[in-house]
Amino acid sequence: MATSKQAVTVPTGASVDDFLAAVPGERRRADAERLRTILSEVTGEPAVMWGPSIVGFGSYHYTYASGRTGDWPLAGFSPRKQYLVVYLVGGFEERHASVLARLGPHTTGKGCLYLKRLDDVDETALRELVDRTARVHKGITRATDRGR
Repeated sequence: MATSKQAVTVPTGASVDDFLAAVPGERRRADAERLRTILSEVTGEPAVMWGPSIVGFGSYHYTYASGRTGDWPLAGFSPRKQYLVVYLVGGFEERHASVLARLGPHTTGKGCLYLKRLDDVDETALRELVDRTARVHKGITRATDRGR
């Protein structure tokens, strides 16, 4: 008998405003609000709660080689205690090394960008990473594909 695992991180009806208002620390909360604005502007999508702690923008459908499928935000973030975690496309570290070099202090991990403070990073570089991620998930490979 085959069973399928139900996805836990899915869009919810929870309020993004309420979630962000509850982020501890004035600076972390301000960074989260600013990140919401940046990701919404870059993706052109509204903020939606994905599970209990991820603010996502848009969505795309994926299929792994194993056959597992699901949906995930084009881009998203979570204001964690120690870092702002920005969810990008896997492999962005290698693909966009020159942009990361301009970004400022950060760490990376499998599709995640970890930032301590937004004031410490180059917002133009951050916007470029989010834009490139959203284009990959939408299947757009060049900026000209979007009419730029």
